Amino acid sequence: MRISPYFILCILYINTFAVFGQTQSINGSPPLAEASPESAGMSSERLARIDAMAGKLVDEGNLPGMVALVAREGKIVYLKSFGAANAEGEPLRRDHIFRIASQTKALTSTAVMMLWEAAKFRLDDPIAQYIPEFAKPQLLDTYDEESGEYTTKDATGVITIRQLLTHSSGIGYGIISEDPRFKKMYEEAGIIDLVTTEKYTIEENVKKLAKLPLHHNPGEAWTYSLGLDVLGYLIEIVSGMKFDKFLRTHIFDPLGMNDTWFFLPDDKTDRLVDVLHNKDGEWKKHPVTFYDPDYPKTGAKTFFSGGSGLSSTARDYAAFLQMYLNGGELNGVRILSRTTVDVIMANQLVDPVLFGGENSDQGLAFAVVTSKGQAKGGVGSEGTFRWGGYFNTTYWADPQENIIGILLKQTRGEVSDPSDWMFRQLVGAAIDD
Repeated sequence: MRISPYFILCILYINTFAVFGQTQSINGSPPLAEASPESAGMSSERLARIDAMAGKLVDEGNLPGMVALVAREGKIVYLKSFGAANAEGEPLRRDHIFRIASQTKALTSTAVMMLWEAAKFRLDDPIAQYIPEFAKPQLLDTYDEESGEYTTKDATGVITIRQLLTHSSGIGYGIISEDPRFKKMYEEAGIIDLVTTEKYTIEENVKKLAKLPLHHNPGEAWTYSLGLDVLGYLIEIVSGMKFDKFLRTHIFDPLGMNDTWFFLPDDKTDRLVDVLHNKDGEWKKHPVTFYDPDYPKTGAKTFFSGGSGLSSTARDYAAFLQMYLNGGELNGVRILSRTTVDVIMANQLVDPVLFGGENSDQGLAFAVVTSKGQAKGGVGSEGTFRWGGYFNTTYWADPQENIIGILLKQTRGEVSDPSDWMFRQLVGAAIDD
């Protein structure tokens, strides 16, 4: 009997889903849908304080605009937009798309843990086992500030997958580094720190990065890191799929995240918010610097940064966070096991001072609030997980209260912007059950 090529492709497609990623779940939590605040134990009157806060900040010129989302008990109880999407004053809409930058990291980490669940590697495997260029990590020994020439010495230990997930590998960033030596070394090596419109790949970037000295011995300290870009390349190696395709197939499509992309399809570019900066009291489009702010809709579209490359909407990102609040499942699709979610949320650093002191732990995908952090007030319950992005976006999700807060803005440069802490406090004060 002759088997059609189409049948073979279908079998391979089904097997890819089963081996690498999401599966059907016996839990059937519904997709996020809008509902009244009262139906989820929230006060409409108190949530309206967010309107006043956001409107005041926009009217006074502190921010050009923002989108705010609150979800509780799997229901979106607040989703509003304020201000403008660009320098021309186009009104910001709830479905506008924002560059989420470092909010990409949690999605990359989730993809890594999906492959870990499939027993493709162990978290303490050396990354050199999969990317040989990292076989002999080096430390900076001598550095000539005038010429930029330097020497290295062998590092103690090896870089592991766990260290890449927790920013403890010794790899750092260049352009945003507080150490001018590393800033110069990364720049001269041609390292892409954020995004690029040039014809370039994460494989090329990671292999250049592997040749540079580390900030410190692996596991010795916490240094904000390009490690998630390294892991984006690991995902390609282990899965045999391009990184963007893996995320689309195994996370975005199953969760209905149809507006989350590295590079936007043509029919979505009109919803992209401009990056704005304040110049002489007016909001202007941010110019090209070490990156082109128009990267999600122009250029070669070949660089899929696992640490900073994605753009998304408030609703899309809320679906991702709700999956975590549900223990790894949403709408009958299981992305991660509940047991894996527990591992992701657990503190991964022996010395918490390396990361956020006693108020936050470093998990495998998020910063996680401790009991002492909860007692400080204003950051949620113990176990609340959170992060933010380079273009002034932020999120948090509180498992004890089953509540999500997302605040999306799109600015660079100095701004007088207290909205993050005000938003968190106003949402917490709106719980009314």
